[in-house]
Amino acid sequence: MRDDADAPVDAGASAPEPEVNADPPRKPFKARGSFVERCPSCRLPALNCLCAFRVTAESTTRVWLLTHPLEHYKPTNTGRLIGDVLANTEVFTWQRTEPDERLLALLDDPRFAPFVVFPDDQPDYAHRVVGPEAVREARDDGRIPVLILLDGTWRQARRIFRKSAYLDALPVLPLHTQRHTRYHLRKPASAAHLCTAEVAAELLRQVGDTAAADVLDDYFDVFNDSYASSRRHSKLEAPTPAMKRLLARRSA
Repeated sequence: MRDDADAPVDAGASAPEPEVNADPPRKPFKARGSFVERCPSCRLPALNCLCAFRVTAESTTRVWLLTHPLEHYKPTNTGRLIGDVLANTEVFTWQRTEPDERLLALLDDPRFAPFVVFPDDQPDYAHRVVGPEAVREARDDGRIPVLILLDGTWRQARRIFRKSAYLDALPVLPLHTQRHTRYHLRKPASAAHLCTAEVAAELLRQVGDTAAADVLDDYFDVFNDSYASSRRHSKLEAPTPAMKRLLARRSA
């Protein structure tokens, strides 16, 4: 950024001329997909809009997303699907040096029992690792269980976990499952690496919120199939089984 205080000034002039358009206009955004007509609500290509299949569900477990800043700009991000299904989902943007004050306040609220979702693959936090039964026990004790999902790539999620001191005192809830990812839109390092929506659905199912998990799973499948079809510039003509189940729930 230019520092105008260091700019030379003509000593014979009464005052410097005002600078016009000191900051040149930014180059237009031309990333892949930037010219695609998208639905302003679901952000999917209008060819296969998701809105007709949006169904909300009730859950005794809440989800808070701690999202890497870059994820907000990715239409392939699946964390936002959780908010579409679970209305009480909270979304916080992660900043390494400036923690979200609302998130810090919620972490101190005794009504909630937060669990940070992360693999149990390192010994330095093994003493914090718990299983799904801890979530059910918190619910039985009258507290509201919360799954804190680190929403980003695996590399970004590990950085969030390591660089966020306010998470250090929380129990760590890993996901143990035989499920393989069904996500078509990004190539994972391993089939065992589930995307954010898949992790949420699987953990909700493990802690007893089966109905919410089923809706989120179906909604994710519709998103996944619709987006993949749009990349091929084709429209899904026949409803998939997941679409049919969601439409049945909407009309019930």
